[in-house]
Amino acid sequence: MRWKLLGLIVTAGLIAPVLATQASGRERRVDRECRREVVRLCGIQRSGIRACLQDRADALSEGCKMQFVQAIANRRGAGPGAPATDVQATTVPYGNDPRQAVDIYLPEQDRPTAGYPLIVYIHGGGWRNGNRSMVQGKPDFFMRKGWAFASAGYRLLPEVPVEQQAEDVAAALRKLVAESRALGIDPDRIVIMGHSAGAHLAALVATDPDYLKADMARIKGVILLDGAAYDVARQMQDQPLIAKQLYTPAFGTAPARQARLSPITHSAAPNAGQWLIMHVANRKDAAVQSNALGAALRAAGSRADVRSVEGENHMTINRNLGAEDNAHTRAVTAFLAAF
Repeated sequence: MRWKLLGLIVTAGLIAPVLATQASGRERRVDRECRREVVRLCGIQRSGIRACLQDRADALSEGCKMQFVQAIANRRGAGPGAPATDVQATTVPYGNDPRQAVDIYLPEQDRPTAGYPLIVYIHGGGWRNGNRSMVQGKPDFFMRKGWAFASAGYRLLPEVPVEQQAEDVAAALRKLVAESRALGIDPDRIVIMGHSAGAHLAALVATDPDYLKADMARIKGVILLDGAAYDVARQMQDQPLIAKQLYTPAFGTAPARQARLSPITHSAAPNAGQWLIMHVANRKDAAVQSNALGAALRAAGSRADVRSVEGENHMTINRNLGAEDNAHTRAVTAFLAAF
């Protein structure tokens, strides 16, 4: 199925400004790797790129499509989503690479004796794009609820494989636990949340104890936003065109590796105890994957609530989280009330 907003970029003649550098030296609307991806797919002539993307937009990686959708939303103000936060974060490195760091936002409310409960967010981007600044209004939303919010960066493809990305997420969580007293957070009230590829990584470290080891017990809950790589082999079989562009570079072709990197493989206990797994209603592959993971987790003794979200797409289910008038924000609010 075509991404309607990506088609809107093309048909509205916005491909050139989206691909171009913004005025006044600001950041580009899509990153260099995404622009290279467009060139590999469609060539360098802008007149041909528009027609090419009308026919072949689905061949772009998930991360690149996400960047285009975000670009058109920013350019046109599309959607009511939560505005970007203007709260300053404290950056906590956990490794030597610039991406190996966590941005943490603390509420203004009085700190509980044990520290603030903590949401740790894992960004999406197809395992090769994105960064920890992609938080929109989520810090403000969670801080209003009395929760600290942390956005964890991780290294990307092709620099490191997915295994090391999961190790990065685990290392970020261990760092937050180790520094919890100084940071003012409660190390025993942690919920991790991920979107898209970040949902896969969040699910993987919350099911496979090889990553967090003893600290896995500190993860009390998991919130997943429209992931579709919980059973990698099945997803690659069901979505062969996307598999070639997105999943094969991330997971390869070896069945043993695909299984090892599939959260559903590790769904037997121990796992995080409570899960909220949300997917876009009209995205069949995400529905299949989310329901399969939810069933496996429930069979292993975890509480797993799978929600189909109407009226959102893959991008807006993330961007609009925190807007008080939508169903998935209400679902997250109710989920957090249990902690």
